[in-house]
Amino acid sequence: MNREAIEESLNKLRKHGVRITPQREAVLQYLVQSSEHPTADEIYKDLAPKFPKISVATVYNNLRLLTRLGIVEEMSYGDNSSRFDFAETKHYHAVCERCGRIVDVFFPDFDQVDTVAENLTGFQVSGHRLEVYGLCPQCQAELAADQKIAN
Repeated sequence: MNREAIEESLNKLRKHGVRITPQREAVLQYLVQSSEHPTADEIYKDLAPKFPKISVATVYNNLRLLTRLGIVEEMSYGDNSSRFDFAETKHYHAVCERCGRIVDVFFPDFDQVDTVAENLTGFQVSGHRLEVYGLCPQCQAELAADQKIAN
């Protein structure tokens, strides 16, 4: 699936007249293979050893391009750095309020949300975004352990 997703994305770039550079392909591959929703700086730090001449600006420019073409989704949460997610499959996100971890949530009726909203409001819906907030299992366990120690 990953190689197929990368090839489809590369073809989309070519259709838009975008040159495929090794750095651009590396950023794309990184996002396709990552489930961590990385920041641009995290991508840069991970790619720099393999691409010594890559710059933070190159990573940011490629992320902007991939976002503009709908290949990547930029996620901004408050004052934190933007995080990036490969946008092949539509999904929602669960965000930990304590550590900031983001987990993909797949909902089978994703596309029906737009239709229901249009029917209920009369809006011509162009899209939607939903995040669920709470505590991830690791933070729950840490807080429970802290609570035990405090008692």
